[in-house]
Amino acid sequence: MAVPASQIKVGNVIKYEDDLWVVVQIQHVKLSKGGGAMQTKMKNLARGDHISNRFRSSDKIETAFLDKRKVEYLYPEGDAFVFMDVENYEQYQLHNDVVGDLMKYVKHNSHVNITFHEGKPITVDLPSSVELEVTHTEPGVRGDTVSNVFKPATVETEYTVKVPNHIKIGDTIKISTETGEFLERVNA
Repeated sequence: MAVPASQIKVGNVIKYEDDLWVVVQIQHVKLSKGGGAMQTKMKNLARGDHISNRFRSSDKIETAFLDKRKVEYLYPEGDAFVFMDVENYEQYQLHNDVVGDLMKYVKHNSHVNITFHEGKPITVDLPSSVELEVTHTEPGVRGDTVSNVFKPATVETEYTVKVPNHIKIGDTIKISTETGEFLERVNA
C-alpha cells in the first residue's frame, strides 16, 4: 500500500529499492525551494546496514504488509537461531547476520515475536527491556559505596553488561534492549 511520505513514522517497514527497510529516525525539514521533506534514517531488514534518505512530503512510499507470530526460542544451530511457532509447532531459522545482535537479550525457551513478510521470517521483535539473571561477576569491593562505580557482569545469555558494584551472582537485572545498558535490579 502506498502512502504519502508525510505519513510514515518511526517503526514503519517500507519497500525501497527492492528491499525492506525499517524507519529508525525521521526529521521534518523545510526545503529551500518550498515544500517540506522527510529526512529518514532506515535499517535494511535483510542486511542490517543503515542509510539516510530524503523523501519529499508528496512522494508515495510503499509500505510492507507484515505478520507477527509468537514463537519460542529453541537453540542456536550453526550460523542461525531456531524458533518454534507456539500455535502450530512449525520451526523457523533466522540467520546470525540478521538477528545476532538481538539474541543477546533472548533466553533459551523464552517467548518472543517474529515479524514475517510474505511468509518469510525477517526479524525478532524485542520488548524495550528484558530481565536476565547474572551468572558471573566479581564480588563488590567492601566499603566502595560510590553510586557510580560499575563492574562487568555476564548474564544467562552470555551477554556482558556494566552493573553497579552491589550486583552479585544470582541477581536478576533489567537491561534496556535499545541501549544494552543496565536499568535496575529486579530482585533483592
